[in-house]
Parts: sequence; C-alpha cells; structure tokens
Amino acid sequence: MSAGSFRAPQSPRQGRTAPSVPPGSGPGPAAPARRETSQGPETAAPGLGDRLKQARLAHGLTLEDAAGVSGLSVAYLSRLENERRQPSLPALLTLARVYATSVSTLLGEAGAGEETIIRAKAAEPFKAHGWTYWRAGSPRRGMQALRVQVPPGRANGPARVHPGEEWLYVTAGQLRLTLDGIVHLLAPGDVAHFDSALSHVMESADDHVPVEFLMVHAAPAMVAFSACLPPSH
Repeated sequence: MSAGSFRAPQSPRQGRTAPSVPPGSGPGPAAPARRETSQGPETAAPGLGDRLKQARLAHGLTLEDAAGVSGLSVAYLSRLENERRQPSLPALLTLARVYATSVSTLLGEAGAGEETIIRAKAAEPFKAHGWTYWRAGSPRRGMQALRVQVPPGRANGPARVHPGEEWLYVTAGQLRLTLDGIVHLLAPGDVAHFDSALSHVMESADDHVPVEFLMVHAAPAMVAFSACLPPSH
C-alpha cells in the first residue's frame, strides 16, 4: 500500500460490502449495481425527464426494458422521467449509452454533437449531483472526457458503483479517493485509473477548498484496445 493510501473504516457507504458488481472479468460487461442517488429535483436540468422518456421511447423500450439493460431500477427511472430525482453523472452516462445518445443531448445543451476542438471560452459548465462539469471531449465519442470540480467537504450519499473504467488526473486541490474501502490522497499531477465496478467515492480532502480533476470514463464495450493494434501478419 502506498504512502498516500490507507484503509478506510468499514461503513455502509464506503466499506467493502458496497459493491454489488464484481470487478469486471469474463467476456462481457459486468452487470451494473442498482445503486441510485436521491438528489432533489430543484437543480435538475429543465426538461431532462421528458428527454429521457423520449429517448427511451425512440428505442421502443419500456421502463422494465431500460431497467434491465441499464441496471437501474424501474422506480428510479420513473422518478427521473417525472423529474422527482436528479441523476448522478454515472447514471446519465449509462442512460446515454443505453439510448445511443450523449449526456449533452440529454441535458438539452445547444449544439451537442461531434466536436474535434473545444475552446475554453465555449465550454459551458453544468451541474449534476452537486458537482460542476465541463466537457473536455466530444459527447458522442466512446470515451466521455470531463473536467470536474467537487465542492469542499465530505460527500453525501452512497459510494458509486457502475460498469466501465475511470481515469482521473488531479489539476488543483487535494482529492480523497476511497476505492474499494481504501483511501488514497491525490495531489495535483497524481493519476488514478480503476475499474468502476469497484465501490468508489471522490471528495475534496480539504474542508474549505474544492478539488478539480480531469476524468475520462469508458464503458465496458469500449475499453478493449484490440482495435487500436496493428494487424498481425
């Protein structure tokens, strides 16, 4: 264990019993845990519920179908569509992939589509689950790249568990990453790369200063590197 890591006390939020999905192994994606958050609707993007419903219906999916594919419960999806809950970013990423769209489109951002260059002055922030995000890549690429700011203090709600991989690069502040029950303190320039099926919590380690980092998330079906390798002879 590294000098910047230590094992966190076991708790319902961060203990080793949190993951309901085994670390990804085998030929297919790990089934996502039915782990949902309950943020109030007052900060949800206007019209998000209707866009989620229309995206689901456009693919001929019932709520039960969408729940089976995404790993989110029928009740939770229904609350999202009725704007009685605000989804976390992992939930939005999952639903965007299920509905073959992008987080930006679901959030109703104007001009969401293919982008090769994103200028700093054109990057509009959006909020989800108390965090602030800026897109750092095209929303329609397989990897979702974001610049993230997490407010000071301890996180509320359960640990995150979802399919895929995450890569983090701290740019400012101090990040407290609790990964599978072990706490890692990351300073600017430090990097983390882990299986998202492991229970994880990301917080600012400072009670007064936010932490900022770059985050890249890849879905299980998109993380194989075989397509990038030269053909064998």
